[in-house]
Amino acid sequence: MSDHEHKHEHQQEHCHELLSTLGEYVEGTLSPDLCRELERHMKNCQRCRVVVDTLRKTIDLYHETAEDTSMPAEVRQRLYLRLKLEDYRK
Repeated sequence: MSDHEHKHEHQQEHCHELLSTLGEYVEGTLSPDLCRELERHMKNCQRCRVVVDTLRKTIDLYHETAEDTSMPAEVRQRLYLRLKLEDYRK
């Protein structure tokens, strides 16, 4: 394995390790040190920036569309019956 291949493999492992903390990063529960490390890493790693940007856009879209969560009463009742949740019907 050449030095370039070894460096690339090490970089991928580091990316994977940092990206595994994204849930905590987004929730605001990641330690400040790891937040700084992830943000520093993203400045130099386009692949990870794309992943984080995509996640942010997905969350933004979810929040935009989640505001209108109303479900027609008829549909809700059928769903509750189907899921055997009769006690929760109103």
